[in-house]
Amino acid sequence: MATRSHDLIVVGANPAGLSLAIDAGEAGVRDVVVLEKGTHAVPASAVGRHAVAVEYLVSVERMADLDDRVELTLSDGTVRSATAVAVADIPPGRPLPPPVAVPPGLAHRVGVDLEGVQPGDDVLVVGAGERAVAFVERLLEAGCHVVLALQGRFEELSRLSQAELRYLERHRTVTVLFHTAPDSIESLDGLPMAVFEDRRTPDLVFDRIVYAMEVDVHDDPFALVGVTTQTGPDHVFILQDRNDRFTHSGASVVPAGTAWDSVREHLFPDFPASPPSQLIADADRIDTLRSSHYNATITAFEKANSDLWILRVAPDDGDAAHHAGQYATLGLGYWEPRIDSGRDATREATARKLIRRSYSISSPIFDEYGYLSDPHETDELEFYIVLVPLSAERVPALTPRLALKAIGDRIYLGPKIAGRYTLHHVRDPAATVLLLATGTGEAPHNAMMNQLLRRGHHGPIISVVSVRYESDLGYRDKHELLCARFDNVHYLPLPTREPHHRKVYIQDALRTDLITERTGVAIDPKSTHVYLCGNPAMIDPPKWVDGAPVFSGSGAIEVLVGRGFTPDRRGAPGNVHFEEYW
Repeated sequence: MATRSHDLIVVGANPAGLSLAIDAGEAGVRDVVVLEKGTHAVPASAVGRHAVAVEYLVSVERMADLDDRVELTLSDGTVRSATAVAVADIPPGRPLPPPVAVPPGLAHRVGVDLEGVQPGDDVLVVGAGERAVAFVERLLEAGCHVVLALQGRFEELSRLSQAELRYLERHRTVTVLFHTAPDSIESLDGLPMAVFEDRRTPDLVFDRIVYAMEVDVHDDPFALVGVTTQTGPDHVFILQDRNDRFTHSGASVVPAGTAWDSVREHLFPDFPASPPSQLIADADRIDTLRSSHYNATITAFEKANSDLWILRVAPDDGDAAHHAGQYATLGLGYWEPRIDSGRDATREATARKLIRRSYSISSPIFDEYGYLSDPHETDELEFYIVLVPLSAERVPALTPRLALKAIGDRIYLGPKIAGRYTLHHVRDPAATVLLLATGTGEAPHNAMMNQLLRRGHHGPIISVVSVRYESDLGYRDKHELLCARFDNVHYLPLPTREPHHRKVYIQDALRTDLITERTGVAIDPKSTHVYLCGNPAMIDPPKWVDGAPVFSGSGAIEVLVGRGFTPDRRGAPGNVHFEEYW
């Protein structure tokens, strides 16, 4: 049987293997083929987009040296040879258990493979390299909803993996959490809840959590897939994922993210290190970055004052369905201009990245006809945002850039709307609902009031908002209209720096009978649910020691506990609920 010759054979149509084939082809290597033992590539869309030659349902059984080439005997009985062979689909060894303790009863929901995952599952993938991206692609193909907690540097992924994640983010298909991983996993109603190591990432509940990162070292990876080898390291390359650790006398082990650079240096030195590129003018560069990263449009931008804004955002893809009280992520690129003189402490590579921040979703409260707005009849999300000032201690990144945006401008909107700060605790339509906020912390409460009224809640609804000045009350006119229309709605603004107002903070209002005096409603823990959002010092969430709450300051929750209220704790809901993502 005649031997068919190639310049480069890549074994494995996964993100690492396809990236190498694409990079080599665009650099000028003419005869590149990818061999895949399965029935499809991951990601499948890359094959047609980059005109990659892939042969399916074929695997390698034997490799042998032919001096300056490698001979491969395949499972279909054919024989191939190539100047270079790169193997991208060899498992590095036995996956290690998850690096965090898994609560009893959750072993079937937290693991290191995709076994048991069902279509429609919410899945968290934790990983640092190509294997994690491949898991994400397979889960999407299976119809799952995916969040990727990506450890390590995004730039060290292969070119294709970077492009796919950007594409999936832009189309609101996947949420990527950068440089983070769960610090622990807890059980919440029989589901795994990921508690993240960085305070910016809120705790999230999933159907499954899959780790694609830690492996046990194997000294002969070819033995794992049944390949007989008689080769040296000069023409055979194993693409090593970020956390893989092994050596092999019959192959050169190279990082998967920069595989073409290694293969080129060894065997194709006359070809360029990467596809040729041209310098792009700055304006064109920014337009290109915006097109690549942004996936939503600003449809409204109302300024309550120069530093306080109500804006609405419409996603390009997907709907805006959410529960009142939840939050979403907005983002702009570091390349966008700032309204202030701040200088970001970023490397050039960071300057091409997005700044992402989570914001509670607010509500316009009324629609254009004057009726209560219906969140199910709009594809927009409303946000209430304050400009974070520049200081000697802090250089804010997002809001000084958002300050220069206008209606029609493009923006990034994260795909996952999440949060447990919702009204699911309020089941009695006659209950008193007390909403306590500082500043823009009233955003989720606006949505909650709207939802309560739309579903016929007839118990008292009281919104108390502490701000510095009356001009910081961006929704005041709407709340006053609500109070005029609904006898059970009460609005108590508390400006603290106006000369004609007595300085009263949220805690002060709770220590006295001010709320009852202003509304006529008794604040009774037997019939009242309290929601708090805003300044963490105002809330002062407790730490629990031997089942008792311990407070670090003198926040609102401590005052409420003194009045007989019980704050939420995991596994034991109370009647005081607070937003924790600040």
